[in-house]
Amino acid sequence: MDTIQHEHSKRRKSALIGGTALIIMALAAFFSYGFVHENLVLQGDATATFNNLKSSNTLFKAGIFGWIIILITDIVVTWAFYIFLEPINRSLALLAAWLRLTYTTILGVAILNLVFVLLLSNSTDNFSFNINQLQAHVMFFLKAFETVWAIDLIIFGGHLMVIGYIAFKSSEIPKVISILLLLAATGYIIINVFISFFSQYDEVISILKFIFNVPMILGELGFGIWLLIKGGKVSKA
Repeated sequence: MDTIQHEHSKRRKSALIGGTALIIMALAAFFSYGFVHENLVLQGDATATFNNLKSSNTLFKAGIFGWIIILITDIVVTWAFYIFLEPINRSLALLAAWLRLTYTTILGVAILNLVFVLLLSNSTDNFSFNINQLQAHVMFFLKAFETVWAIDLIIFGGHLMVIGYIAFKSSEIPKVISILLLLAATGYIIINVFISFFSQYDEVISILKFIFNVPMILGELGFGIWLLIKGGKVSKA
């Protein structure tokens, strides 16, 4: 009996930690990508982007710090998901954990490109480039960040697909959450395959984003909220 109670307690703690980490991650992602990156980086305009980075250097640094928070919370979520899902299907929970760790490792590589951008935009004195070359290098590393992250999100979609399948097979997790997770996974994979390898199809990418936008937002975040409120709780019945 004590062993069973210990297992329930462990799963409840992992649900609370995982749900909290997911919400922190969502807020950090909204700030670092949705606010900082979207406002400072102007696609196709190297001069304006460079000037934005120069004039809003502190904000850009805060954005990088946000990405580091995302990196740390991703590792926490990997652990929490594995602990919570392992009793449902150990082998698939392990696969999901390895996929997310792979995603997190590649995300770290992508973030390094933002550090290079910071170094380039901080000073024009330490590099033997003229201003046009400097701006070109900044845009190159920003594009490298976006490209590496887009390819990485295909792996993330694979992770969510496994999580969604485990959730769908579970009698404990609501079916609506598992369906949202599976739809989000499909969206991440298809959209980022197009962004990475078929970027010329702008209209198709826009349509796909419109179709999958809601489940991509609500899928993992909804699972995180459910984990916080209900995950691992033992039914009184």
